[in-house]
Amino acid sequence: MSRERVEELTKLLNQYNKEYYVLDKPSVSDKEYDRLMQELIELESQFPELKSVTSPTVRIGGAVLEGFNKVEHEKPMLSLANAFNESDLRDFDSRVRKVSPQVTYVCELKIDGLAVTLHYRDGHFVQGATRGDGVVGEDISENLKTIQTIPLQIPYTNPLEVRGEVYMSKATLEKLNKQRAEKGEELFANPRNAAAGSLRQLDSKIAAKRELAMFCYSVPSAFELNCSTHEQSLQKIEELGFNVNSNREVCQSIDEVLAYIEKWSTARFDLPYEIDGIVIKVNQLEEQEKLGSTVKSPRWAIAYKFPAEEVETILKDIIFTVGRTGMVTPNAVLEPVRVAGTRVSRATLHNEDYVKERDIRIFDRVVIRKAGEIIPEVVKPVVDSRNGEEVPFQMIEECPRCGSHLVREVGEADHYCLNIDCPARIVESLCHFVSRDAMNIEGLGVKVVEQLYVNQLISNVADIYKLKKEQLLPLERMGEKKVSNLLTAIESSKQNSLEKLLFGLGIRHVGSKTAKVLAAHFETIEALMNATFEDFKVISEIGDVIANSILHYFSQEANLHLIQELKELQLNMTYTGIKSSSTEMNEFFGKTVVLTGTLTTLSRKEAGEQLEALGAKVSGSVSAKTDYLVAGEKSGSKLKKAQELGITILDEETMLKMMGR
Repeated sequence: MSRERVEELTKLLNQYNKEYYVLDKPSVSDKEYDRLMQELIELESQFPELKSVTSPTVRIGGAVLEGFNKVEHEKPMLSLANAFNESDLRDFDSRVRKVSPQVTYVCELKIDGLAVTLHYRDGHFVQGATRGDGVVGEDISENLKTIQTIPLQIPYTNPLEVRGEVYMSKATLEKLNKQRAEKGEELFANPRNAAAGSLRQLDSKIAAKRELAMFCYSVPSAFELNCSTHEQSLQKIEELGFNVNSNREVCQSIDEVLAYIEKWSTARFDLPYEIDGIVIKVNQLEEQEKLGSTVKSPRWAIAYKFPAEEVETILKDIIFTVGRTGMVTPNAVLEPVRVAGTRVSRATLHNEDYVKERDIRIFDRVVIRKAGEIIPEVVKPVVDSRNGEEVPFQMIEECPRCGSHLVREVGEADHYCLNIDCPARIVESLCHFVSRDAMNIEGLGVKVVEQLYVNQLISNVADIYKLKKEQLLPLERMGEKKVSNLLTAIESSKQNSLEKLLFGLGIRHVGSKTAKVLAAHFETIEALMNATFEDFKVISEIGDVIANSILHYFSQEANLHLIQELKELQLNMTYTGIKSSSTEMNEFFGKTVVLTGTLTTLSRKEAGEQLEALGAKVSGSVSAKTDYLVAGEKSGSKLKKAQELGITILDEETMLKMMGR
């Protein structure tokens, strides 16, 4: 009897959830829903063996995690290229139609939230992850289970991946911030931050209370749903129970796209959620395959960003910050105001010339906007609002942190603190060294770095590798497990390839891509340190400015001493990637390769990078153009499709042999 009642309640509550959260057509009162939910909770408590993974009670949360596991995406979650005006959109249309003349477009609202991916097996939700860096995200499955618009069970048994945007409505954000204000907690700046913060809670009960929702917008393997267009794939997942935004439109031409954008440029303010633009996608899936992707973004889609919103507020003060290179930047302290959905209280003033050319003064009423919808900046003062109490800007002459005299070189707009022992420069340099694109030491965030510096445990990057457990445990918020994980991450970073170290050192003008070019060319730190100006001239990507900057860096005694110290601490000083100069001498050059399943020697990301270094094109989906499929353990639908198409299938061992390993 109990089993039948649990099954009945589960079916009813799942139906009511879909009616309320997805269809927006509730058929029962909240009181009746709550009564049924409470009955199910009591039955599952009494008979725990009857609770299923798809029970509606899972939505309440309960799992408390120690941390989030990393998840490598089978197909990268690429970002979209941006368009800011009609000209950009017509250029996009022109590029598309040169390859695919007869395409149509699907226009969708660009929801301002957090991109996630959902995985289903045998009709059940098994895993969900954040976008992360596009290749590796975080497993947030327990928190995603609490979102009512995400189905835990679907009428489709084959493996399925669906992607979309988790968001928080304007009303929910307002209610949540009101509650936080009453408790004296910091307010969420915008719905996106609130959604992201909620999904990264280790206690899923907290996430469950945040009333998040999700719109699904993509099926990476839509062909497997027997769909030929993107619109068909959206209709299909709607039928399976996913929440898809209905405010989309299939457009026959770029003029229809522009009309759609014009409509939503004003109508967006009436929506119950925030959007920050319009996404335009080629509708035909075969044409998407033909157009392909760059390393960063698909060529068959683009995101139109709404013009930056400008608002007025009062500039209360001007303060100065110091970056890792010693550059000193003036920043406006503002009367808090919302701009493009974000609460802004600070904005950049760039440099002395920028402020003086615009005659921006303290106590001015100013116009601010978000540059590229990201960085707040002061555009201009509202001169007509002045009352005579405004204070003209005066550039400081001494560093605000160490008191050293600031220097402005001839021909440059920025002022610099040249004191290499300046506390602000040291902390910023340390943060840069441990960042993701540099040494990628997880657990060493800005606050932890500042804490270690203030407690005199680190003063340069070498000190990071001298930290001991007994030094860290007495610090605030440094428990046994956190300290152990941090020390493990520090030790692991010693094995990073040379380009990570080069970028981390913060050599002026040497970004992450330049660092990789240098590491691949010279292979060892010694060869780079001994290089002459003429040695750099033969590298097409390295210009005179970068060459002189590198030569200057390695001419400094302090920098040479640091390199030697890092060597003694056993940091790797060698490039461990594959040199691209021999690409035509291998079997992967010019071939299209798809990776699937779990590899044991390399991660899929590492394998992909090494294949690309050998001149291969690494694709996320199998098609008739695929030359090789590398199949690891637990390979799924891609392996089946490759077999059907007669594509050459390699195991990991064969791939490594063909790589010459």
